[in-house]
Amino acid sequence: MEISRRDFIRHSLLMGGVLLLSPGHLYAKTVKRERWRPGYLELEAEGKLAPRIKQAFSILEDCHLCPRHCGVNRLKGEVGFCRAPSKLMVFSAQPHFGEEISLVGEHGSGTIFFSNCNLRCIFCQNWPIAHEGKGEELRDQDLAGMMLYLQGIGCHNINLVTPTHVMPHILNATRMAARKGLRIPLVYNTSGYERPEIVKLLDGIVDIYLPDLKYMDPKMSARYSSGASDYPEKAKGAIIEMNRQVGEHVTDKRGIALRGVMIRHLVMPNRVAGTAQFVQWVAKNLPKSTYINIMPQYRVEYKAYEFPKIGRGITVEEFLEAMEWAEEAGLTNLDPHSVRVRDFYKQSRRG
Repeated sequence: MEISRRDFIRHSLLMGGVLLLSPGHLYAKTVKRERWRPGYLELEAEGKLAPRIKQAFSILEDCHLCPRHCGVNRLKGEVGFCRAPSKLMVFSAQPHFGEEISLVGEHGSGTIFFSNCNLRCIFCQNWPIAHEGKGEELRDQDLAGMMLYLQGIGCHNINLVTPTHVMPHILNATRMAARKGLRIPLVYNTSGYERPEIVKLLDGIVDIYLPDLKYMDPKMSARYSSGASDYPEKAKGAIIEMNRQVGEHVTDKRGIALRGVMIRHLVMPNRVAGTAQFVQWVAKNLPKSTYINIMPQYRVEYKAYEFPKIGRGITVEEFLEAMEWAEEAGLTNLDPHSVRVRDFYKQSRRG
């Protein structure tokens, strides 16, 4: 039985009330909110944030922010693989209620979608933004204003989606916003295609890392993500560095995330993503209590129809075997929503 997009959404809505009432904070360490401060405030107080921003912008002169290492001078308007101009391009900024429970909370995750992408998967569900670069060119101070607006309407965090190619602008905007009262966590929501050396520049700035680990086989990443055969190696190295910086998932007593690594892995048809290898890698290289979201919502988007192996949705059996592999690997902190989807399908099969 194939999981259709309609079925996934319907089951998600049916369980929504349970999910909102469930004690998501039980899946994480908890700290008192009053004892917590975002990392960027600490760096700013120590006078270390401004030099970090200067260092980040210098990378754009010979751009090697990501593993593509294009070497173009983006400060002069030269364009590399990501097609990003010298200024920020933002598609949208709004509360998002479709993220992990501890990010969404009651008032939503303050999500900012950046235009363009350094990976460009052929199944991308946001392809008009990532591939075509739809969005509006903004100044760094405009981005700072967006951050403050999202905080002002009650969002629990600033969720930076596809941030890699505009990381220096994000740091600059964060400092501007912090000086005007920004006090909520920064979420670095990335495809995982990162250089560990660049991730080190974010140490003490990013509070929550939300990386994908899409593939374990370089042949698959090359085929479906624009020739990125080094994706598995780079993503694994980056995630290890992220874990070194922020550690495991930490929430306040309400279950709202404050810090930590939260890894996403999208189950793909015909085992293209290498899920069995993914869970084994996590179990071997990270704490088994690392927050892992095994996601069942793959759908055929953009050019995926042209590739037979990924030209369909996943089946119930493919999702259930993925969750079983995670449990067999000893992973103890699986995303609550995915667990409930699993339980729903198991119960449906028995019924």
